[in-house]
Order: sequence, then structure tokens, then C-alpha cells
Amino acid sequence: MAQGDLSALQQRIIGALQVDGRATWRKIAQVLDEHERTVARQGSELLASKAITVAALRMRESSVIMRLACTPGTARLACESLAQRADTTFSYMVTGVGDVVAEVICEAHALNELLTLQVPSTPGLISCSTYPVLKYFRTIRGWRIGVLTAAEELALHTELTQDDTRQQGVREAAARLTENDELIIQALQRDGRASVEAVARQVRLSESTVSRRIDWLIRNSHLAIRTLVEPEALGLNTEALLWIHTAPHQVEALGAALARRPEVRYAAAVAGDCQLVADITVANPAQLYDFLSDPSWSKSMTHLQSTMVLQARKRGGQLL
Repeated sequence: MAQGDLSALQQRIIGALQVDGRATWRKIAQVLDEHERTVARQGSELLASKAITVAALRMRESSVIMRLACTPGTARLACESLAQRADTTFSYMVTGVGDVVAEVICEAHALNELLTLQVPSTPGLISCSTYPVLKYFRTIRGWRIGVLTAAEELALHTELTQDDTRQQGVREAAARLTENDELIIQALQRDGRASVEAVARQVRLSESTVSRRIDWLIRNSHLAIRTLVEPEALGLNTEALLWIHTAPHQVEALGAALARRPEVRYAAAVAGDCQLVADITVANPAQLYDFLSDPSWSKSMTHLQSTMVLQARKRGGQLL
């Protein structure tokens, strides 16, 4: 669906799905005060056209942002290679000293092999800087396009729809995923809006069991349901990654300030030669300049490097 094709109602449906990607069309229609049939038809069209995707993302213990420099002419191949990995959440071609930026989620014990054996085999790679994520202030799960009222968002919100920014190490310590849990996750990775009945048929379990396990998986940070929409479809044609330096005692306040900004799709504290990484989407370069020069969030920043996103090959664990 091309830029500018989204109607006001379609944008409001997207806004509702950002809050709860598994909300029924009936509930969304009630909250938006629209006819259920109209909401179901337009919502289904949005999903069928791939204008939006409701996706389940399997969460792991560790995440690391990687910034790759590549030999001339190989950046697209490197971006594609990383995007094809099952454990990458995003893979972007960017400007600046690096050519590709990607995030990988994995179990803590696999991090060494990932960084010393697997990533170095990426086609065209010259060098790779790694930034282990220490804390999320916002994930794409918590980003909103800003078309719903506070009352409408509240009506759609449940304890399972919040942006779970906890580090995965704090999830239920003794939890072990069963084979059935893995099958449920795989079903929701194929279709994040699959009904409990449909998932139950696929995994050959009762609906009550499937409903209970989905609830448990989300509640304990093993699974996140995310509604993905390309920024350009909303007229947000300029996207940048910010590499932010600040004093250690300012990281928490600065990260929280970024998470409150509607332009920020993603913000995380990292280990490395900067303290925070943020993904910003705005309409044009002039708005990006206004954001970067706004002292309300940046006054405690000591140094900033910004890189423009040239192409996104993967977002939220989904190939584009």
C-alpha cells in the first residue's frame, strides 16, 4: 500500500492494533465507535496487503546491536545475510562509518559463538562493532502512531499489552519451554492474530490449554506480539539511528526522556563506545533537525552521532 493511501479509519485501526495486536475486530470497533463489519473488512485488507503485520517475536536472554563496515558494493548482501537469520530483529542499511546495523537476540551462552564465529562470516564484512543491550527504554512494541485518544488506548490496554522492556534474565527463572510451547510460538510467528481455536488445531491441544499457555508466554517475556507498520506508509519518510554519549549517571534520565517522545520507535542503553541507541522516524530532514536540536531531551547529552536508514530489510523479526 503506497504512502498516503491510508484513510483516517485505517490509521486508527493500526493504532488500535499497536496497543493490542490480538484484539478482536468487535472490540476494536467498539472502542473506535465504528461498525464491526467495516473495521473487520478494512483491518483484514490492511493485513492482506502487508501494509501491516501482526507478528510474534520469540524473546531470548541477550540482545546485541551490531554495526558493520563492509567492502564497497557488499552492504546490501551483508544486510540480506543478517536479515535471513532467524535471530535478528532488524537489519538496516545505513549511512555513516558503518554500512549495516542489525540487532540479534540469543541465549546468553550462544553470544560468544555468535560474535566470534558466525558474524565474522558475513559476506563483505570488514569490521563489526558490537553493543550488548543493557536495558530497553522502548521497543517497537511501545511505539504509537498517535491517532488514538488516551481513553481509547486505555480501553484496549491490558496487563499483557504493555511494552515489556525488562531484560529477559528477570523472567521466571525456573521456566522451561515445553515442546508444545515451542509449537504455539511457531504458530503465532506465522500469524500473530491467529485465534486460540486456530492455534489449538495446529498444535493439537485444547483451546483452554492454548489460551493459558499464550498468556503465560507473554506474561513471562518469552513472547511479544508486535504490530509492524512501515513508517513511510504513515508519511514518516526520514529515519535515523542515534548513537548517544552521556555521563553514566545521566543514562537513566536520558533514556526515559527519549521513551516519552513520539518520534522514538526504539531506545536502549548499551555497552560500548556510546551509552544509548535510539531509532527515530519523522516526516522529513527538517523535522529530524528540530528533534536533534531540542534541548528538552538532549541537554544531558555530551556527544551524538546520527546515521540515516537507507533501507530496512527486516523489522520486528519479520522480513520486508
